[in-house]
Amino acid sequence: MNLQNGYVFTGGPGAGKTSVIAALAAKGFSVVPESGRQIIQEQVASGGEALPWANKTLFRDRMLTAALHDFKQQAPGGQPVFFDRGIPDLIGYSRLENLPVPAVLEAYAAAMRYHPRVFIFPPWEEIYRGDTERKQDYATAVATYEAMKGAYTGNGYTLMTVPPASVADRVAFILANL
Repeated sequence: MNLQNGYVFTGGPGAGKTSVIAALAAKGFSVVPESGRQIIQEQVASGGEALPWANKTLFRDRMLTAALHDFKQQAPGGQPVFFDRGIPDLIGYSRLENLPVPAVLEAYAAAMRYHPRVFIFPPWEEIYRGDTERKQDYATAVATYEAMKGAYTGNGYTLMTVPPASVADRVAFILANL
């Protein structure tokens, strides 16, 4: 299944993806928020293990379930839909964390395709902030960015770097490059 209207935002944590997604939603665009933060919040509240600092494999698998659900909820064609991360991000996450990449994950990434142009947000130290869900340091954010670059290019996507700028300027850049 191809979502030619599904545009993915990827990169390391703390690079501004979520702020841009929120601004696009405020403009009336369809957006799909990142599932990782919600999974972390749910797992902490319930005392669960699917946390990146407790059970990385279980965390990845929960994110995959959410990513598949989010992908399948979108209608092909039509207006743009902006995804805060996509299925190939889980390949990047697996490699970053030295987890085996399951064949089923590779198969989903090959079969469930977003628009061929993916917007990648490079590390931006000036805006990077950790919090209760984002426990990575800046060096890990940079390594995550590199892992995502490899995951998407390895799956045949073309990356378009979103320049460091104000949220409004980043939104304008993205909309001009759809």
